[in-house]
Amino acid sequence: MGPHPGWDSASTSPPLSVGIGWSICLGFGAVFSLFTTLLVWLEGRYSGTKQSSEHFNTAGRTVKTGLIAAVVCSQWTWAATLLQSSNVAWLYGVSGPFWYGAGAAVQILLFGILSIEIKRKAPHAHTVCEIIRARWGPTAHKVFLSFCLLTNMLVTSMLLLGGAATIEAMTGLNVYVAAFLIPLGIIVYTFADGLAATFLSNYLHTIILHAVLLVFIVAVYLYPLPGGRSQLGSVSQVYDRLLRLNAYTVEECAARNFLDDTGSVAGCGPVPGNKAGSSLTMFSQGGIMFAVINLVGNFGTVFVDQAYWQAAIAARPSAAVRGYLLGGLAWFAIPFALATSLGLASLALELPLTAAQANAGLVPVASAVELLGTGGGVLMLLMVFMAVTSCGSAELIAVSSLLTYDVYKTYLRPGASGAELLKVSRWCVVAFGLTMGGLAALLEIAGLALGYLYLLMGVLVGSAVFPIATSLLWRKTSAHGAMAGAVGGMLVAIAAWLGTAAAFAEKGGPVLTLETTGASVPMLVGNVTALLVSMGVTSGHSLLWPEDCDWSTTRTLQEIGSVTDMQAGEVALREGEEEAPRLQAETEGEMAVEMDPKRLRAAKTFVLKWGCFFSLLMLVLWPLLSLPAGAPFSFSYFSLWVWVGIIWGFLSSIIITVMPLRESKAAIEQVLVGTWADLRRVGKGKGGGEWRRKGGNEREGGGENTVTEAPTAQVTPRALVLIQQ
Repeated sequence: MGPHPGWDSASTSPPLSVGIGWSICLGFGAVFSLFTTLLVWLEGRYSGTKQSSEHFNTAGRTVKTGLIAAVVCSQWTWAATLLQSSNVAWLYGVSGPFWYGAGAAVQILLFGILSIEIKRKAPHAHTVCEIIRARWGPTAHKVFLSFCLLTNMLVTSMLLLGGAATIEAMTGLNVYVAAFLIPLGIIVYTFADGLAATFLSNYLHTIILHAVLLVFIVAVYLYPLPGGRSQLGSVSQVYDRLLRLNAYTVEECAARNFLDDTGSVAGCGPVPGNKAGSSLTMFSQGGIMFAVINLVGNFGTVFVDQAYWQAAIAARPSAAVRGYLLGGLAWFAIPFALATSLGLASLALELPLTAAQANAGLVPVASAVELLGTGGGVLMLLMVFMAVTSCGSAELIAVSSLLTYDVYKTYLRPGASGAELLKVSRWCVVAFGLTMGGLAALLEIAGLALGYLYLLMGVLVGSAVFPIATSLLWRKTSAHGAMAGAVGGMLVAIAAWLGTAAAFAEKGGPVLTLETTGASVPMLVGNVTALLVSMGVTSGHSLLWPEDCDWSTTRTLQEIGSVTDMQAGEVALREGEEEAPRLQAETEGEMAVEMDPKRLRAAKTFVLKWGCFFSLLMLVLWPLLSLPAGAPFSFSYFSLWVWVGIIWGFLSSIIITVMPLRESKAAIEQVLVGTWADLRRVGKGKGGGEWRRKGGNEREGGGENTVTEAPTAQVTPRALVLIQQ
């Protein structure tokens, strides 16, 4: 038996075969897509859920806390979350994973405030741009629709670019081929059931992501797993190796092949900008700079992304509050625990990565292959594929909703029926799904790396954050102030970004290149400028020429064809026996209670208190409490740091996995009972039962149409009798 496979940065061959790349993109993608579609079909058949434009784009607005938390956690887990979080660990040490997690979890925690404001002030909205139009009119609507679509395009292309580049680096599958293959499976189940299918797939993705996360945590800190060339398996191993690495001289690093493409040392010796040159400290200039860029930039990718508004719209009021809090806290464990494991492991194992390889997101890949061999590479590849498809499906339905409600219904066919909108939504899913790969290909051709795009997002869309947030939070915000703040803030930010890059460029060298514009200082200036200028312009104009909004126009936004077509005369019948849908009645009763204005105000108070508390904890209290530990951390303090990540990772995995199942216990039982009843009937030669709907009209908007979709079953007492026979 030969030696176990490990990471070789100098090798021109990928660590995995190209067949594995094809298997993941096509084979696993197809199986997962069909499995998700089957689950969606079963849920629709036995729960009495009718497909409509409302259900397709809002999932009925009754999604519970556990699923919302899982969805938020899944949607916010980009390929960058897995890849770049370990890159900043490689660059800055322990501060990198913390600032990546804290700087991007805060936005989710605070978005919970907006999620409850939607229920209070725009309970029937489909998109954030609908709210903008209802409050500020068509001109503002077009401005912010452009920002939202730009955000979705950038996020989608960045997701696919990161995933496709990783697949190419690990398997050799061409990056352009991978970029076009990945979305295919997403299109199938999103086309079938829209947002509900996206949520279900996100939950399944989250389970897989957390399971793989736990494997890597165990391999690095708890128990040495077989399969790779090297092993760790304990906190002390990692600690001792990091101390040794930071103590190497330049000559010792060069002797161990830690040389960058330019001939300089990378990933070895004292860490530049860190106190005492240690990887084991929160005193890190580079870490602090990244923290600010990460914090400011990610407000844009949450508050201006329709995908997060869509989850808030789909949630019941209680779920909107607790779901975002739980989702944000659970998500923090992924970059923090994963990068503290694989990111620091790459340093502890002394893997000779170049800066270009690290910036391309190969730090966790190298650690996984070195520790677990081919199996580790497959797990990492699967993790990245899950992250890309999960976020990709969310972006797919988000763009579909914007094009359907804010373009087609608003400007092309204002009188469109629900059935027509459902058809448009589905074709938008197909159209955008097939063009997603092209967006990623354009960025690859332009030579834009994942890390570059991640930092650039805030420069381009960060100026829209404050105006969009205040559309629901501040009655005085003026339409002209909001537009001037968004557009002006972006233009000033771009100018500040490029101007700073030119000022910091080396004399005599090129002024504006990917290297100079992608440096930390220009990105920091651009991100901060976008947010601050927008806040100043919007606030100043609104204070001088305030509006007095009571949100009456946003409250009048209406659901489309939902009440009449989805509820009236929709009781499922079996062999002539009528039974009212118990679960639907219970849900409607609970929703009526939760939409009570007093309960909504209490929910807002709750999310304000806890959202601000956890934000303060992550951004202020935790970093301050870590400063007395100095540089480097003592072994006992590093052990505490690591165990916080381990416990957080295990608890979040359990909560995200178990809570949605507990909340959906009745619905799961309903599906299982109905499925078993049909199987028993088929076994007795009676077929699957004769199903029909009372009323005979299945289509939204009326008409003389017969039922053409798959019939929907409702489990009745008679079905229970059949099971017992």
